[in-house]
Amino acid sequence: MSSAVHYQRDAHIGTITLDRPDNRNSMTPELLDAFAAASAEARADTALRCLIVTGTGASFCAGADFKSVVQRDGDTRAPHERSYAMYEPFLSLLDIAVPVIGALNGHAIGGGFGLCLCCDLRIGAADAKYGANFARLGLGPGMAISFLLPRLIGAARASELLYTARLVDGHEAAALGILNAAVPAAEVLPAARALAATIAGNAPVAVRATKAGIRRTLAQEARDAARAEAVLQAESLMTDDAREGIAALLGKRPPDFKGR
Repeated sequence: MSSAVHYQRDAHIGTITLDRPDNRNSMTPELLDAFAAASAEARADTALRCLIVTGTGASFCAGADFKSVVQRDGDTRAPHERSYAMYEPFLSLLDIAVPVIGALNGHAIGGGFGLCLCCDLRIGAADAKYGANFARLGLGPGMAISFLLPRLIGAARASELLYTARLVDGHEAAALGILNAAVPAAEVLPAARALAATIAGNAPVAVRATKAGIRRTLAQEARDAARAEAVLQAESLMTDDAREGIAALLGKRPPDFKGR
């Protein structure tokens, strides 16, 4: 079986591709392990000047795969440590020294939304949906979304989206500042490649220094936020509301939360 995620480089532009379209590129252990390996390959690539992260199919990444297991079977670590470990492969994007462009070919939901927030720039499909639906599932947020989103679009707008669990289309995401541009789905990857080519054509040392200046403390603080979120998410995962929220999602019905 081919890898669920693969890395390749053309000249100075690398691409990490999530390649499980049949499962909406959701966060299975297989995909997360493959993403960690692809991210490590990109970090070690000394010829890399810009990185694109994209997916195949109708979804960029649909977040956790609730049809299987949210956390790994047999993992004996504390629940919050398992929650953090689930997001750690995606958080490894924060360690990439060159600019990272999210080429969001389709829907980016939950943890998949968090993955796109770890990118420096985002080009998205205009008709796709973007957002963090954790509250709709009875869960606390994860993957440092409660840290990253307010810094991107402001606390008030981020609070609205996180409290309501509302998803937005590409046009609204661009207007809010989540996306740098919203284009037809077929144009997402070409637009990202054109942007990457412009970046890769600039002085690589200067570009890396610029990114380091912009993101000097972000990686460390985002990980601290993800660890803090993991405690609350692990606690919320044990509630009746979480069981109801996930069951409602899988049953394609409105949830009936009881507050316990």
